[in-house]
Amino acid sequence: MKHYSLERWQQYVKDELSEHQREELEYHLYTCDQCLEVYLEAVTANEASLPALPNSSEFTNRIMEMVPVTNKSISMVEMDSLVPDTDTDTDNNNNNNRPLYQRAGFHYVLAAAATLLLMFSGAFQSLASYAGSLEKPIMEEKKPSVTEGVINKTFAWMDSLEKKEANKK
Repeated sequence: MKHYSLERWQQYVKDELSEHQREELEYHLYTCDQCLEVYLEAVTANEASLPALPNSSEFTNRIMEMVPVTNKSISMVEMDSLVPDTDTDTDNNNNNNRPLYQRAGFHYVLAAAATLLLMFSGAFQSLASYAGSLEKPIMEEKKPSVTEGVINKTFAWMDSLEKKEANKK
């Protein structure tokens, strides 16, 4: 893996690189912890030259005001409506406004039905036996016992003695 020098990261921090070079360095930061440390060192070394926020507490508030409000975001008023209420009429009205496929109960019933169907059809049993067959080695290697090993070595030794005797004659 190619690593970049401190000088190169300082050029990056000072915005002295082309757009293509910047993208290459940014991508490299995602994959290299060593260069990330060098980058942080370059940022610390050039901290005085970086622009400072005049009012950092106000900065966050201004950014949050600029974020567009969408239907997916939840306001504090909507969060209060998510808390269970003792009044059951409002819960039933909210539940009746949604289609059947968007209700939690429908999904629980569907999951239970699918589970029962798979259990009674034997799919889980066949899946379990298939997984068990994958765990077993396909070809078991037969290892000789200690006794067989000693006998084989003894016979080999005796054969070598016979060959030596035959060579002497």
